[in-house]
This record gives sequence, C-alpha cells and structure tokens, in this order.
Amino acid sequence: MTKLQIFVVLSAIFLFFALYFGFDTVPPKQKSIEKSRALAQTSTDISNLLLEAKEDISTSVATNLLVLEQQLGLAETDSAKVNAYERLSSAWYQQKQAAIAGYYAEQLAEIDKGEEAWSIAGTTYAICVQREEEQKVKDFCRQHAVTAFENASSLNSKNVQHRLNLASVYAEHPPANNPMKGILMMLDLNKQYPDNVLVLINIARQGMRTGQYDKAAARLEKAYSLDAENANVVCMLSQVYEQLNKTQEAEAMLKQCQALRG
Repeated sequence: MTKLQIFVVLSAIFLFFALYFGFDTVPPKQKSIEKSRALAQTSTDISNLLLEAKEDISTSVATNLLVLEQQLGLAETDSAKVNAYERLSSAWYQQKQAAIAGYYAEQLAEIDKGEEAWSIAGTTYAICVQREEEQKVKDFCRQHAVTAFENASSLNSKNVQHRLNLASVYAEHPPANNPMKGILMMLDLNKQYPDNVLVLINIARQGMRTGQYDKAAARLEKAYSLDAENANVVCMLSQVYEQLNKTQEAEAMLKQCQALRG
C-alpha cells in the first residue's frame, strides 16, 4: 500500500469516527425537520438517495464507502476518477442500491463517453426501475436510464440492443401520458428487424405479463425457428405452453430448457 493510500484510509477512518461519535451541532428537532422536507419532495435526487441509504448500512460498509469517496476526492486524472466511480458503483450495487450504483456508473460514462459505459449505466438504472417500489425513485431511475440508453444508441445506432433496452424501460415503467410507448417501440423494432430474436423475446415477455399467451407463443415459436438453442426462448415457450394447456409441448420444451441450462 502506498503512502497516499495509507493516508486516505486513515483520514477516512478518522473522519468516520469523528462524524459518528463527535459533537452534533445541529439540534435533533431541526435535523428531523430537514430530513422530512427532503423526503417529502415529489421527486428525488442523488443527495436524497444517499441520505436515506446511508442510514441502513453497517459501520464496516459505511467506512469502506467513505474510503472510496475520499479516493474519488483525491483523484486527479480521468483514469483515477473512472476507477473510483467503478468501485463506488459496484459497492452500492452490492448493497442492493441500484439507483445509487447507476448514478456512479453514469458519472463514469460522462468521462468515458463510450457506448459500453452508457449501456452499463442504463442497464443499472433499468434494474432499479424493475426492483424499486417507491414511485419517485422509479421515476428518477427511468429518467436516467432513458438518457443513458439514448446516449449509447446515438454512439452506435446499428446496435438494436440499445433501442430495445430503451423500449423495455418504457414498458416496465410507462409514462402516465403514454402507457403504450414501450410496447409500440418494440413493435416498431419488430417491423424493422422481423428476424431479431432479442426483439421477439422481449415482445413475448410483455405478452406473458399481460396474459396474451397466444401472441407470446407466436413470437416465441418464430424465435425458436431462428435459434432453437436459445435457452431463453425454449424456457419461455415451456411456460407459455403450460399456460395454454399444451402439456406435451410444455414438457418437451421443459426438458430442452433443463438441458440447455444444465
């Protein structure tokens, strides 16, 4: 460990204990009022997310995060900042805080400016959209996921995955004024790329979510004709056939699914 790294660790530990065990100059009542105001906002931002998340982590995790934040503060080169953002994103993801992990992945992408970096940021935010229950946090993550996937797509418009990811975000958490936006985007992609297996899988998944198993089966059967070794296609077909009471077909697909994922 270098002298700089030792200094960072010791400084972080000292600051952590000072904050936790030192004198608090803000009256408890005032702190409660300030927190209530922050949490009552109709929308959220990274400051509020960090405020809430840091209340639920252990002392050891808090210390590790503080060290990483200190390293970020001392980073002087883009490569050092990218490394710090990557580690912070990973650390928060391990704490099941996808919104915060997405924020640091987005900061990394702002420096990297690459297609893959934006895609990773978007995917992390998309996981937040899927898992988060609080509306304002879902809104925060959708907004940033959309921006990230749009940036990735602008860098490589030929990569259908970015546009499909964007459509999936809208399908998972549709805008109030356009609830069909994500589905319509997927259908448009299907018109442009009728033989794209990923597009077919995603449209079928939406059909399964809404109970349209006949339509889902049609999409998956076409996908199966294009790629019979795709485990996602085979396993989803097994589930769809079961819902349609096609017992023999369901059992056959289930065996193939187990073999592919064996």
